[in-house]
Amino acid sequence: MDLLNSLGRAEPGPQSPECSRKGCRNAADWQVLWNNPKIHDPDRRKVWLACDEHRGWLENFLAQRLFWRSTEPLAGADADPGTVGPDDEPPVHP
Repeated sequence: MDLLNSLGRAEPGPQSPECSRKGCRNAADWQVLWNNPKIHDPDRRKVWLACDEHRGWLENFLAQRLFWRSTEPLAGADADPGTVGPDDEPPVHP
């Protein structure tokens, strides 16, 4: 039995950075930087990507939890298309 092949292949990720808001597939224009001070070092920053439409929503979501740190324009090569949104389990980055 070939267990690995029986699980099927994962779908490839997006070819360009997409907004992290659940259900949004718009191109990302912003990096919303955040951390959870209860579990992250003060200098650590996690990133959610945002389109123009959802930038404010994501900032507000994080600010209400005291997680939001800053928002910066997305620089093309620095984008991480594997970043998840607020309704998903956030990845752990070193």
